[in-house]
Order: sequence, then C-alpha cells, then structure tokens
Amino acid sequence: MDLTEGTFQEKNERAKISMMWFAMISMFMTFAGLLSAYIVSSKREDWLVDFQLPNVFVISLATIFLSSICFYLAKKAVINEQKQLATTMLFATFVTGVLFVWLQFKGFGEILNLNLHPTGGASNVKTSFIYIIVFVHLLHILGGLLVLTVTVKNHLKDKYSKNNHLGITLAGMYWHFVDVLWVCLFCFLYFMR
Repeated sequence: MDLTEGTFQEKNERAKISMMWFAMISMFMTFAGLLSAYIVSSKREDWLVDFQLPNVFVISLATIFLSSICFYLAKKAVINEQKQLATTMLFATFVTGVLFVWLQFKGFGEILNLNLHPTGGASNVKTSFIYIIVFVHLLHILGGLLVLTVTVKNHLKDKYSKNNHLGITLAGMYWHFVDVLWVCLFCFLYFMR
C-alpha cells in the first residue's frame, strides 16, 4: 500500500505511528550508546567486579511486566467496548508504573547504603553507569506516566472507542517499549559484570 493513499485520518494515523517508531528508535540508540560505553569501561582496572544489583530491581522487573499486561488488557477492553474494565486496567497500569518508580528509588537507596555514590570520592565507574542508565530510564517512565495520565483522562471523556483508539495505541506503544527496555537493561546490568 502506498503511504500517501487513504483518507486524511488514515494518513494522519500512519504519520503518528511512524513518529512514535522514530522516537522509540531514538531512545533505543541513546541506551545503546550508554551500554556500549559501559562495556568499554568494564575493561578498566578500577571496575567494580563483585557488585550485584539489589534484589529490589528484580521486584521492579516483575512490576513493570505486570504494568504492560495491565495496559494490554486496557486496550483490549477499549476495543471490546468494556469501559469499566478499561478504566480499571488503565488505573492498574498507572499504579504499577508509580510502584516501579518507587522501587527504582528504593534500589538507588540500597546502592547508596553500600556507600557507592554516583559521583565523588565514594563513587565507582560501574555504579556511576548504573545510576545514569537507570535514571535516564526513569525519566522515560515518568514521561510514560504523563502519557498514561493523558490517556486515562481521554478515556474518561470517552475519546476512545472500538473504531477510534489511536491515542491508546500510541500510549501502548510507548509504555510497552519502556517496559521491554527495562527488561533488557536489567538483564544487561545483571549479567554483564
């Protein structure tokens, strides 16, 4: 199909989905650069070899996975015109997203309790990278929570329906992306020592 074919609405939807893909690829490249720097820096003599991520990050992994399931169920409910279920699942997605952020800060606290700071005399290159990578991801999650807030607001105003769900589709693309991104980042940081 020619991308220039179709109604204005169809072309507009394709353009917005393409822009979301571009944004996600840009975010991926940011993290690819950070992880590449992490790998190169791991050859340094002062690299902290025995450090393991606190277990709270495992819990955050399960939490963000659950949030993706909730969002999937919310979108499915919108398409099936089950407004109450969609509302419940959107709120569950938001709550699990906030819980994820809280768990990330709890993980930062545990790293700080080990006297490993992001900068200064008590810092280490490895933990500085962990702080940067997790913090940049957290910024994307906070952006996702803002997107979820708008999505919930629009849902409550009945802006989504079986035939009009572009907003929730775009929000879902973003939310699932940052969720999958955390799974990949966690696995990288956990296994790449």
